[in-house]
Amino acid sequence: IRRLERSGAEVESGMTVVDADGPGTLFARRGERVARYRADATILATGSRELFLPFPGWTLPGVVGAGGMQALVKGGWPVRGKRVVVAGSGPLLLAVAAYLRKAGAEVTAIVEQASRASLAAALPGLLFYPAKVRQGIELAWSLRGIRRFYAGWPTRAQGDGCLESVTIRTKRGETDLACDALACGFGLIPETRLARLLGAAVEDGAVVVDRAQRTTVPGLYAAGELTGVGGVDAALKEGLVAGAAAARVPERTRRAFGRARDREAAFAAMLARAFRLHPGLLSLADKDTIVCRCEDVRFGEVRSFVDARDAKLKTRCGMGPCQGRVCTPALRLINGWGPDRVRQPLFPVPSMALAEIGAAQTREVPQ
Repeated sequence: IRRLERSGAEVESGMTVVDADGPGTLFARRGERVARYRADATILATGSRELFLPFPGWTLPGVVGAGGMQALVKGGWPVRGKRVVVAGSGPLLLAVAAYLRKAGAEVTAIVEQASRASLAAALPGLLFYPAKVRQGIELAWSLRGIRRFYAGWPTRAQGDGCLESVTIRTKRGETDLACDALACGFGLIPETRLARLLGAAVEDGAVVVDRAQRTTVPGLYAAGELTGVGGVDAALKEGLVAGAAAARVPERTRRAFGRARDREAAFAAMLARAFRLHPGLLSLADKDTIVCRCEDVRFGEVRSFVDARDAKLKTRCGMGPCQGRVCTPALRLINGWGPDRVRQPLFPVPSMALAEIGAAQTREVPQ
């Protein structure tokens, strides 16, 4: 942030990119005001979203995404004295559990879907990252005394009008855990919609980039989680590489940034192997499980469709306020659907703002 402030770059907060006309022209909205931005080079850093995998009872009040619960607590949602179970996969679970505990929640259990053996296989590689090992030890110490489950996941959430307990399944069978809230997240998925709207190639759910973070579209770069989930350190290093390439800094400097980026990418790949999702997670939903909570569409209504478009036309799945950002990624994974088509605008906008797109004032971004 300090480097950004010293750079003299103009920062416009609270803007949402809702449309584009090629990689050099973006339309961004604040309220009902829409502005057109033009530039010779564009760097996308759209990040990622939480992956939710539906299971019976997951729509009960009190069941929240792991990252979402952390954001709610930061915004003032009271958790002091509440019994919270944290479940899902990945390092984010530990960070969320530590934050909730610090905020006064009684974190009663952490349920990780990866097995102990899978996590142990990553330990030798950690020797090359002593700083991250120290962070891990500090995090583990802050979570001492909390019950841990491995190779386990929630199968049902129960309650009369709100969450009262969650059933988890491990190799030893099923266990019921009483709780007031469940923070549940099965990792992150790259946010690629803007990149796909601009024509960038995507493979395995992530934007394809070269050594300079260039996408397949000339003048368009990508950095961070949309090129593959790797954590904040990897995203920062990718941002340096993309910025250096877009600004055409000397090759020697770009190579140094690239080496730092590659080191973080290797760490991210190691974590991805350790926390690979168990196939059993794809069969948690039964025919009566709601998969599209916006439109109350159940899994039995959509499991026979061949793609998201077919499901949308025949059941309204993905047509609610979230526009499929929660249900569609899960159903793509469960049903094996291909990527859905990106439509404009990227986010719901008022009709007045939509009308302004064509007449938006152009802001030329300096070279």
